[in-house]
Amino acid sequence: MTTRELDAAGVTDPELRAAYLRSRELNARHGRTYFLATRLLTPDRRPAVHALYGFARWADDIVDALDGAPDDERARALDRLGDDLARTLAHDGPGPREAHPVARALADTARRHAIDHDLFTDFLASMRSDLTVGSYATYDDLRGYMHGSAAVIGLQMLPVLGTVTPREEAAPHAAELGVAFQLTNFLRDVGEDLDRGRVYVPEDLLASHGVDRGLLRHCRDTGRTDDRVTSALREFASVTRAAYRRAAPGIAMLSPVSRPCIRTAFVLYGGILDAVAADGYAVLHRRSVVPRRRRALVAADGLVRVAAARLTDRRSPGAPVQAAPADRSYQEVA
Repeated sequence: MTTRELDAAGVTDPELRAAYLRSRELNARHGRTYFLATRLLTPDRRPAVHALYGFARWADDIVDALDGAPDDERARALDRLGDDLARTLAHDGPGPREAHPVARALADTARRHAIDHDLFTDFLASMRSDLTVGSYATYDDLRGYMHGSAAVIGLQMLPVLGTVTPREEAAPHAAELGVAFQLTNFLRDVGEDLDRGRVYVPEDLLASHGVDRGLLRHCRDTGRTDDRVTSALREFASVTRAAYRRAAPGIAMLSPVSRPCIRTAFVLYGGILDAVAADGYAVLHRRSVVPRRRRALVAADGLVRVAAARLTDRRSPGAPVQAAPADRSYQEVA
């Protein structure tokens, strides 16, 4: 995060600036697509988005990256993070120094943008459930989990991005986009999640194609494919594409200067579905990725849209027209 971004966001406290930097590092390291798209936002909005995603990434790391740690140890780590956030949200100013940096950055962002604290509570509840729940019987059951793990992220983002319609009109689409992104992750990471003891593809969908956890485990362990598994994953991809269709109308409801960011994330994440299909739904054996050239082309389109949106946004009677400079450092992450 550059000094310019923190200055533009009005973050002046040195410790808070360091906390935002930590959140940015987490977002850059773990979320290439999100980080890439965030570079299209106006500088004043970027720190808040890094705070939101940095907190989410850290909580996810507690659940997933502490492989081998007992569940009760990971549960305690999540509880400590939740306690840090609660104490920091209740504190005026930068918050307690002993609180985790991601909690401090998130609390500051919540205050600045009046984000509903219940959204953070729901998120942490879903993270805790990952320690005890390894499968979901139906899609409705999975949706209950994704409310806290994904939909709330979209709702947290809305006050930062801004809307041209009443926020409650845009909210369902923002929530659905969070769901679409997570469903994409679930499809891409079937093999990795299986190794962690979790299957997010609903059991009834798998069963309708003659698939169960045992067959998934067999394919993962032997490196073999099975037409029944491919068919089930193809249907899950269709479910995911339907979520993108429901989310799409919300992009036009955002502030014009925020649309290129979300449109870029929308296209890049949707492209993962295309990559999975091109790989023959072999997600039990390898992770599908969007080709680098495709990422660069989408990034370039986003830069053009940013320039146009900022040009329009800066126009005012009697003032010269001047577009904000685009971030050419995009190529570093494209």
